[in-house]
Amino acid sequence: MQVDWDKTLDEILAHKMSCQACGALGDMMVVGYTRAPEAAAFAARCRDCTDKSNCDARKLVVVCEACAPKYRVNGELMDETGMMTMFLEECRNNLEESLDYLSTFWKEELDVDYEDMQKRLEEVDPELFREEDAWRMRLEEEYLQIHRWFREHGKRIPNPGWRSEYVEDVIALGYRTLLGD
Repeated sequence: MQVDWDKTLDEILAHKMSCQACGALGDMMVVGYTRAPEAAAFAARCRDCTDKSNCDARKLVVVCEACAPKYRVNGELMDETGMMTMFLEECRNNLEESLDYLSTFWKEELDVDYEDMQKRLEEVDPELFREEDAWRMRLEEEYLQIHRWFREHGKRIPNPGWRSEYVEDVIALGYRTLLGD
């Protein structure tokens, strides 16, 4: 009898999750947020950060029950679908924040003349606009990857109407989006 080890291992590990901190495998992990600076070393959104020392940003992490207290994770024990739902919500929140920034928040952050407040960000600071637009595009690509995961696994998309509302908001502001038209 010939054993297909690749297929066998894939079946065994198919629904296992990995602790981002220690690498332990399990069917359930603690999924939640932490501000622990040490978590920047393994938090998914922190992988592109250049300075991870003393990072007190709120980070979404997936850790085993043993690592949760160490990194002070405010979360819940979840299966793979719960984890992907959290990732989807995090991505949606970041997309909405990016859209809010492009529409109005930049005016509060930048020291712009009053008469420039009626202009769009790309007219006032093209470089900052390119950075924010690139960040939004990366988030949209991430959203599509998570969305595909739900489809590939036969799972219902949580709050499916969010996507169309987001697309309408983006288009109303005059921007392009990867999420539809």
